[in-house]
Amino acid sequence: MDARKDRLLELMLVKAFQYREDPPFELASGQKSPYYLNCKPVTLSAEGLALMGALGYEHAKHLGISAVGGLTLGADPLACAISAHSFGRSKPMHAFVVRKEAQGHGMQRWIEGDVQAGDRVAILDDVLTTGQSTCQAIDRAREAGLQVEHVIALVDREAGGVEAVKARGVDVHVMVTLSEVLARRAAALRHAAEKL
Repeated sequence: MDARKDRLLELMLVKAFQYREDPPFELASGQKSPYYLNCKPVTLSAEGLALMGALGYEHAKHLGISAVGGLTLGADPLACAISAHSFGRSKPMHAFVVRKEAQGHGMQRWIEGDVQAGDRVAILDDVLTTGQSTCQAIDRAREAGLQVEHVIALVDREAGGVEAVKARGVDVHVMVTLSEVLARRAAALRHAAEKL
């Protein structure tokens, strides 16, 4: 396994993962789960940004895109990390933001950033669950004339999101899966039990 991905998994387990069976967590999708991933402590940390930027760029650099972005707030750190990492490399990429509501003044835009109609872009998401918010970002980007053929997710919760996105004719690239985080947790629990 790539050392950067290995470290990102460790950060996800230590800083983002939470377990609570009773009562289970209610996810943004409305689903209930004993597992919750609050990625913000990772995505807004210096190390997390560096790791996401490098890994995200590895996924993005061969996609023929000029920009990365997604629905605010989850995708924002990821987009900025990939964009910053891309600077000075063979495939520089701009970051953009998809607003949850159109700007209430001025140009009344849904999309902010250095992108324009016709640009090929990838949509980002920090946690892909059912795909609802990712698909919303895809739709808004397409309405603005952006060409969306790829999604890059920091974490796939493996709850139908990949399939929902693919149904829109978009390929999905995943950095980390919930199964990988759970496997890391199980190994950590075994290791702790062996020390007792």
